[in-house]
Amino acid sequence: MTLRIEHESPSHLAEYARVSIAFDVHETLEVYASDFDVEGHALRARPVRAPYVKDYDRVPGNHPTEWPRRFDMNAWAILVAWDGETRVGGAVVAWDTPDVDMLEGRSDLALLWDLRVAPAARGRGIGSSLFRAAESWAAGQGAHRLKVETQNVNVGACRFYARHGCTLGAVRRLTYPELPDEVQLIWYKDLRLLKESPLYTPPIL
Repeated sequence: MTLRIEHESPSHLAEYARVSIAFDVHETLEVYASDFDVEGHALRARPVRAPYVKDYDRVPGNHPTEWPRRFDMNAWAILVAWDGETRVGGAVVAWDTPDVDMLEGRSDLALLWDLRVAPAARGRGIGSSLFRAAESWAAGQGAHRLKVETQNVNVGACRFYARHGCTLGAVRRLTYPELPDEVQLIWYKDLRLLKESPLYTPPIL
């Protein structure tokens, strides 16, 4: 595999969406108070009774082609991973956008809005390459922290973010009224250490 990551404009979001973000839910994370685990919470995986497919793009208003109608994406980064001429993944970072509540009105905070890898290409390090590119771009804009939202049904993503240096910052139940069994998990990555690393190179836009 010859992987390259390029920046793309919002005009290509229809092509971006051709990489499926769907995943199989075989397990979920039970969240309970603990004095011994991350941020006072313990996460324990347990199998679900009936596995199912979760596809964030099918959530109303969440398909990539709908993002420009909801938000000004001029300050966002759209990163695309290519293997030769095949699109194999993508990541989107939101930054400096007042309409995005998750950014808390701060310019020193960036939000990993989306991260996806084509199903046939998963497990090959593409997600890790995209995550590193996303955090490098965010740090280059002056962001001190990278924020990530996921849910307790996305166990693979939670393990991925923890493995890449993110810490669990918030656990919020009943965030999704239509999905009362899903728990919102907010992760953070400190980007200031990234800037101080001798391996850090500001991205070329």
